[in-house]
Amino acid sequence: MSELLVLGISHNTAPVALRERLALTERAATRFVTELVAREEVEEAVAISTCNRTEIYLVTADPVRAEAELLGKLARRADIRPTELAPVVYSPRNCDAARQLYRVTAGLDSMIIGEAEVQGQVRRAYEAALAAGTTGPMTNRLFGAALQAGKRVRSETGIARERVSISSVAVDLARDVVGHLASRSVIIIGAGETAELTAQALVDQGVRTVFVANRHADRARSLAERFGGEVGSLDSLPTRLEEADIVVSSTSSPHPIVEADDLATVMHARGGRPLVLIDLAVPRDIEHACGELDGVRVYDMDDLQAVATRNLGVREGERARADAVVEEEIQRFARWLAQLDVMPTIASLREHGAEIVDQVLAENESRWETVSPRDLARIEAVARSVMQRLLHEPTIRLKESGHGRQQVLRELFGLDEAPLEGQAPPAEVAPQAPTADNVRPLKRRA
Repeated sequence: MSELLVLGISHNTAPVALRERLALTERAATRFVTELVAREEVEEAVAISTCNRTEIYLVTADPVRAEAELLGKLARRADIRPTELAPVVYSPRNCDAARQLYRVTAGLDSMIIGEAEVQGQVRRAYEAALAAGTTGPMTNRLFGAALQAGKRVRSETGIARERVSISSVAVDLARDVVGHLASRSVIIIGAGETAELTAQALVDQGVRTVFVANRHADRARSLAERFGGEVGSLDSLPTRLEEADIVVSSTSSPHPIVEADDLATVMHARGGRPLVLIDLAVPRDIEHACGELDGVRVYDMDDLQAVATRNLGVREGERARADAVVEEEIQRFARWLAQLDVMPTIASLREHGAEIVDQVLAENESRWETVSPRDLARIEAVARSVMQRLLHEPTIRLKESGHGRQQVLRELFGLDEAPLEGQAPPAEVAPQAPTADNVRPLKRRA
């Protein structure tokens, strides 16, 4: 029986410096999961990579081997030893793995509880894997159900009330540092979803002039037109930085966009006028050493985590209700997963019944000499109907009980052993999001 496994790292378990080394662009994520499913032990794979997490969801018949292989692959990507990565990686399985995805999709595992952006990020990650052909029956069901759970949480609870997304928190931070924003010159580097949300949050604060710099000129132009800003190329960025008060960067570049040496030249030209840089990207767009320059203040995703504790009273109050919705949806997935576990036994039971009908019909073939073909077909239909009705109740009971009654039923009907007989059913435990304190160490073969 195949199992569901997730290996992940998030803001709960690791600092941004390590998270950015494991971050995957959409293209890299597609390549990553394609390489995974090419391995014999991996049947399905989906990768989610956001500013706060990188999680790989797998379906595998050999979870111990797959876990070890995936840990090694992630460690190589981060250029560290697996033993260094293992303490900050969480690896729940089956229903616990599903619970992790449900909580992520619902915004319950986010830096800012209830954030709306993460549901779209999960959807795009799943769609990318679907297009790459690395999903299958279990991940299709899992991600569809997780997105439905996220939708329920947001519609049935107040978890998303009073929006406090990463973008809005970044803008609040900028206002706290420099004061009123309406008269400030703001640069947004990037033209993706985070850049768009940041631009909207800035407009809400009275900022009407936003410069958008990005390699994708059409997308940048569209954002600038919507929010009343200018468009410039990345080549013109140093000149623009000389005039800016605040810079918010959120690209998917694997390398820094703003480097310390270049910024030192800019700061010299500014004559000591201070500059605030807010880095919403993972990997980081702004070189860490920039923060050491006189007059420069740099804030990254880890800094935003402290700010994100504000204005969350309403959302925290709704957490219990949101958790209850997630648990309700998890139990639904657990029932489906349990039925998957008993399907080989159900198939064997029905095959056994069909063989008995075939045997009885064959044994009585000599008695049908005077029976017309039409009547013979009716006799066979009645025999198969009796068999199906006889097996209907055991089949229903087996689906309801999951793994528990399989062995009794197999012994009762004299069926062959099911694949992976004796394997424990999916765990049903209380929800617990991964943190630096409760992360489960990876298991190793003896």
